[in-house]
Amino acid sequence: MPVVVESINHPSAQDSSDLAKIYADAPDWLLPPYATAAALIEAGSRCGSLIAGRFNDRLLGAALLEQRDDCWRLSHLCVRQITRSRGVGQRLLDEAQRLAREAGKPLRLVAPTDQLECQALAARLGLTLESL
Repeated sequence: MPVVVESINHPSAQDSSDLAKIYADAPDWLLPPYATAAALIEAGSRCGSLIAGRFNDRLLGAALLEQRDDCWRLSHLCVRQITRSRGVGQRLLDEAQRLAREAGKPLRLVAPTDQLECQALAARLGLTLESL
């Protein structure tokens, strides 16, 4: 069964629990400008920019996908520690790229530019890396 990427506007109780687990595994540098994971999840679901990867009815990874007039911006990408290196993050990235391409907009990765893993990810995907 593939990972299905969906927009999360009104998370169920189970979705909220899964999202909390996803961002509990996030490095400290990933959360700003949000003070807490709960604030990030609330803001993302409220404005409709929260996307998540679902497998077997559970959310395993999530990100914010902001649609702007000039580009789409992907930020706060995180996958649960126990499911990393299994393609969930790649599936989220692929779907974000597909949606941006269909909208005729470039996709940009938004993350701390001093994080080497963010630089490497942007370079590997051919994306512009923007600072938070």
